[in-house]
Amino acid sequence: MTGNAGPRTSEDPFEAEIARHIWRSKYRLSEGPERAEEDIGDTWNRVARALAAVESEPEDWRAPFRQALEGFRFLPAGRILAGAGTGRKVTLFNCFVMGRIADSMEGIFEALKEGAVTMQQGGGVGYDFSTLRPRGMLTRDTRTLASGPVSFMEVWNAMCATVLSTGARRGAMMATLRCDHPDIEEFVEAKREEGRLTRFNLSALVPDELMEAVREDADWPLIFPEDALDPDVGEGGTIHRQWPGYDGPVPCRVVRTVPARDLWQRIAAATYDVAEPGVIFIDRVNQWNNLWYREHISATNPCGEEPLPPYGSCNLGSINLAAFVEAPLTDRARLDLSGIAEVVPTAVRMLDNVIDASRFPLDRQAAVERGNRRIGLGLTGLGDALIMLGLRYDSEAGRTQAATAMRTITEAAYRASIELAEEKGAFPDFEAGPYLEGRFVAGLPEDIREGIAARGIRNSHLTAIAPTGTISLLANNVSGGLEPPFDFRFRRRVLGADGTAHEYTVEDYAHRLWRRTQGDDRPLPETFVRAPDLAPEDHLAMQAALQPCVDSSISKTINIPPEFPFEAFRTVYEQAYTLGNKGCTTYRPTPERGAVLEAETGDAPHCCSVERETD
Repeated sequence: MTGNAGPRTSEDPFEAEIARHIWRSKYRLSEGPERAEEDIGDTWNRVARALAAVESEPEDWRAPFRQALEGFRFLPAGRILAGAGTGRKVTLFNCFVMGRIADSMEGIFEALKEGAVTMQQGGGVGYDFSTLRPRGMLTRDTRTLASGPVSFMEVWNAMCATVLSTGARRGAMMATLRCDHPDIEEFVEAKREEGRLTRFNLSALVPDELMEAVREDADWPLIFPEDALDPDVGEGGTIHRQWPGYDGPVPCRVVRTVPARDLWQRIAAATYDVAEPGVIFIDRVNQWNNLWYREHISATNPCGEEPLPPYGSCNLGSINLAAFVEAPLTDRARLDLSGIAEVVPTAVRMLDNVIDASRFPLDRQAAVERGNRRIGLGLTGLGDALIMLGLRYDSEAGRTQAATAMRTITEAAYRASIELAEEKGAFPDFEAGPYLEGRFVAGLPEDIREGIAARGIRNSHLTAIAPTGTISLLANNVSGGLEPPFDFRFRRRVLGADGTAHEYTVEDYAHRLWRRTQGDDRPLPETFVRAPDLAPEDHLAMQAALQPCVDSSISKTINIPPEFPFEAFRTVYEQAYTLGNKGCTTYRPTPERGAVLEAETGDAPHCCSVERETD
C-alpha cells in the first residue's frame, strides 16, 4: 500500500473505461514508495496522506481527507492528484499568472525563462503583454524599431512547444492585451493565420470605458505610457490611465484613435471566425476583487476562471454535484445540500494545505501565494445533476437550483476559512477594514462578516469555477464545471502517458444512469439537454446566475451553432457584459476547426479539450 489514510473499497469505482485510462495516464503513481498504485484507492490514500502531513496532528486528518475523495465527491485539481506525495519536483498548482514583462530585451527574456521553468514543473501560465511597446516604436537605448508584443508572443509559443508540461499534458498559456494598446488590432487578428500562436489562448482586456464608447459610437484612443515613447510619436494629447507595471495612473500618449465600434466589430468578427480572442471585463474583475486594496489584476490563468495578480497561483478543486443527488431520475430526486455543506470544510482545509505542501517553481510565486492563501473551490457535474433532478439547464428552476448549490459551497467555504483562521491564523496580507469593504465580501451573510471582523479569514479568495475537463472524465464523465453535457455518447481520442492517442466511447454520466435504470429503448425526457441544443443566451444566463456566488471567476464556453448569423453573434459579448459576467468565451464550429470536443489531430487543441485542460 502507498498510504494508510483509510480503507480501500473492493468495488471498482470506474464505470467508464475512459475514466480508468485518465487515471492510469495522468494520475496513477506507477513507481510508488513501496509499489505502484493498483487502483484509485491507492491514489486517494497518497493524496490524503500528503495533504495531512502538514497538519500538527497528521493522523487526525488522513481519514477525513480520504473520505472526501471517496466516490469522487471532492475532486482536487489535476496537479494535486498527480503530484501530491510523489516526491517529484513538481508543483501542485495548475496555473500561474506570471510577473510583469519589463519592456527591455533583458526583461523579456527573463520573463520567458520564468515561464519555461514554471511550465517545466507542470504549471500553465498567463501573461499580460500590454507592457511591451507597440510595433514600430523606437527603443530609447538602441534606437531600433520595436517589433511589438505579438511578435514576442511567438517566442513564448516556440518555448511552450519545446518545454512540455509533465506527463501527457501539453503546455497551456493565456495572453492578454489591453484594448487601448496600439497593437490591439494585430492581437485580435493573430489567430486568423493558420498555425500561429497555437499554444496560446487569447483574451482582450475590455474596460468599462470601451463598452461605453461602443454604446455612444465614440472614438477610442490607443495609448501607451508617455515615458516610454519619443516626444514626436502619436497624434498628441495625454490621458492618465492605470497601466501594468506602474503604481498608479500615469500619463499615456494617444498614439492614434479608432472608432470604438470598429474595434468592437473586429473583436467580434475574429471570435466568430476563429474562436479567439475571448474578452475579460477587466474593470469588473478589479472592482470585485477581494484584495482590491492591494492588487491590480491584468491577466488570468489559461482557462480564465482565476484572474490573478503578478505571480499569483491557481489552487483549485471542485465539488461534484452529481455525487450528491439522491433518488436520481425519479420524482423523489433532491440535491443533498447539507451533504455538500459538510464536505466543503474538508475540501477547504485540503486546498489550504496544498499551499504548504507544494513546491513553487519561483520564490516570487511562493511569496504571493503564501501571502494571500488564495484557493478556488468550485463545482462540477452541474449539467448532469440538473438532469438527474428533473430540471432543464435552460430553465429558471435549473438556474435557481444551480445558484443555490454554488451559494451553499461559497458560504460553507467562507465559514470554514474563518474557523481555519482562528486555528492557524489569517492570511498574512489580511487587513480587516478594507477587506470587509470589498464588494463581494460586503454581500456575504452577516454572520460571515462578523466572523471575519472578529477572527479574520484564512484565505483571501475561496471560490472559482474551472472547466474540470480531465477530472470530470476521471469521475466517470460527469459534465464538466458548470457546462451541460456536450453530447450523451460519442467517440473521443485522448493521449496516453507515452503521448500516443487512444480512442474511447464516451458516455455521459446521467445518460449511462438512465440506460441502466430505464433501459435502452425508453426515450430520453426533455430534461436531457446538450450544450449544442441551447441558445447562447441560455449559456450566458447560467453563468450570470452563478457569478454573484463566486468571488473569483468562471470558465464558461458559450456554444454557438455553425449557422448562427454574425449580426446576432455580435450581441453575445454585450449581453455578457450587461448580465454582470466577468468574461466571455465563445466557440462556433467550422469545417476547419471542428467542434470543441471532436478528436484532435493537430498541435493546437482548443482550450477546453482534455489535452489542453489545465484545471
